[in-house]
Amino acid sequence: MRTAARVVRVAVTASAEAMLKQLEEQHGPLVFHQSGGCCDGSSPMCFPRNEFKLGQRDVYLGTIANTPFYIGGEQFEYWKHTQLTIDVVPGRGSGFSVESPEGVRFLTRSRMFSDEEAVALDAEGPPPRGEQP
Repeated sequence: MRTAARVVRVAVTASAEAMLKQLEEQHGPLVFHQSGGCCDGSSPMCFPRNEFKLGQRDVYLGTIANTPFYIGGEQFEYWKHTQLTIDVVPGRGSGFSVESPEGVRFLTRSRMFSDEEAVALDAEGPPPRGEQP
């Protein structure tokens, strides 16, 4: 009997995972936040975990490379039908995200969930808001 794999809302590329491990060695435990908005506000931002305060409307999407990933509540409503994949590319992103001094920036890639994945996610119910479960 074949069992379905659990659908994840957020994934990470191998290169982004390697960068996260390097950054964690430098800064300690990290957290991601995707806020939405324009310019760098639409980029995933990575912060030292003890320096970022979550809002009550922030939605926990999952953990990538030992790093919890949150998205702003309003942005989640727009993107809830997509899987986010965090990648890293050369270039300069926000000065507030910890990867910026490394000459790289994190980038969100997305794809629509299949009908089967959407049904599975609906059966799980909405992801938690606020602190990581």
